[in-house]
Amino acid sequence: MPMRLLAMLLGAVSAVHAEAVYRLSEERPGLRSGKVREASGIAVSQRDPARLWIINDSDSSPSLHLAGTDGADFGSLELSGATNIDWEDLVSFELDGKPRLLVADTGDNIARHRDRVLYLLDEPPLPQDGGRLSGTVPILREIRFRYEGGPRDCEAVAVDVAARRIVLVSKRTDPPEVHELPMDPPAKGGVQTTRRIGSLRVEAPGGSLIPFRNQPTAMDISADGSRAAVLTYYGVFLFERKPGESWAEAFSRKPLVLAPHALPQAEALAFGDGTKSIHVLTEGPNPRLVSYRLKD
Repeated sequence: MPMRLLAMLLGAVSAVHAEAVYRLSEERPGLRSGKVREASGIAVSQRDPARLWIINDSDSSPSLHLAGTDGADFGSLELSGATNIDWEDLVSFELDGKPRLLVADTGDNIARHRDRVLYLLDEPPLPQDGGRLSGTVPILREIRFRYEGGPRDCEAVAVDVAARRIVLVSKRTDPPEVHELPMDPPAKGGVQTTRRIGSLRVEAPGGSLIPFRNQPTAMDISADGSRAAVLTYYGVFLFERKPGESWAEAFSRKPLVLAPHALPQAEALAFGDGTKSIHVLTEGPNPRLVSYRLKD
């Protein structure tokens, strides 16, 4: 059997397997916030799974925007003391019993920035009774780092809470590299260096003609650490991690491929309500939100 045909068949099998787990919802609400013009990161609130935190890409204010899963606009907050050079991902998680957010200023299209930064903050309280957010929110800590092997463009960042590790996947290397970084600051402070732990493959099934279809644009790790979802311009790829397994081992296997999201430029992804849903958001004006729902 020709290798190309075999690859196409294997891709089809993976897609069927994944479809038996998650179903793509037909609902595609548009965000009603006029301030979300170039969404590059999305995170589900730890306080309410029906609320979504969103960030914009470069050349935007250093702000968090709050929306509902139905597209409702709940206002914005600016990160005090932060800058938005090229914000590319946003992570929501619970650490030390507190809801936290991590903003990843990690975009680097031509790999020219030696150092990059992550902003760690407490998740702000949510507005009540139809209220809207405004004002500023403080940063708990800046995590400054550089990549082992030199600068990388990275749009896919997640947190392994149990291991207290930050996982980063490069966008423009072939194959995409997987790096790790400690969540806790080093004793001596200063700029940390990532550790490259492996690579992964997120290849669209044969026949896809979407440009740059195999470049990771977002990632999230489930709260229980059992799954990682990686987004590309084609679709969503699920990596299952077995008990006692490292992420290097999990990413070395072929992922499950979900149905294509059919968005023009999908650059934001987050697990919702544990692993019951996966939300994907497109970049650009009037962004659309699509969701995958876990079947019963």
